[in-house]
Amino acid sequence: MENIFEVQDLSYQVGETKILKHINLEVEKGNYLTVVGPSGSGKSTLMRILASMISATGGKVLFDGKSIDSYEPIEYRQRVSYAFQQPTLFGKTVRDNLSFPFEVRKKDFDEMKVINYLEMVNLNETYIDKSVNDVSGGEKQRIALLRNLIFPPEVLITDEVTAGLDAENKAIVHRMLNEFNDRGLTILRVTHDETEIEDSRAKIRIGNGEIEND
Repeated sequence: MENIFEVQDLSYQVGETKILKHINLEVEKGNYLTVVGPSGSGKSTLMRILASMISATGGKVLFDGKSIDSYEPIEYRQRVSYAFQQPTLFGKTVRDNLSFPFEVRKKDFDEMKVINYLEMVNLNETYIDKSVNDVSGGEKQRIALLRNLIFPPEVLITDEVTAGLDAENKAIVHRMLNEFNDRGLTILRVTHDETEIEDSRAKIRIGNGEIEND
């Protein structure tokens, strides 16, 4: 299987503090990789480097065979998408959020496609024109994930996206992500959730800025 990411001798430090040390990692296309480890171990830092949100201070990252620095930033973000623990909805309505992916690609808003996506996460067409202030935390997380997935990237990086969700919302998010992974989306997931760790399709552990062997 072809690698979508190759991380070579990657380091990251701020001042004298070494946050990541000599990370070597290969991620195959279509993998669903769970990244675990204690708080402060460097998991989120590694994910932010892979998402090209921050730059490594040593080593290199190849995406699809090329250095991530060689990609045009907007193109890269369309191919590698990052979903945060605390979802942020902008504008006034859900429509503002779900029309955004169409706008940046200069495409017409496809309402039927959006309705189909909403139904995938147990929401319906009435949500399109709801105020962003009238959706619950779990609904907000699902809508934010849909915003990332309406035009599926090649890689989705999720950082504790189910933290704080109830069991029903977690199950909905898991089902959606599994479905996209089955279609070929590569997913990198940071989590502390024991059930997610137990259900991992593949897993690495980071401790003290280094990949540890389980």
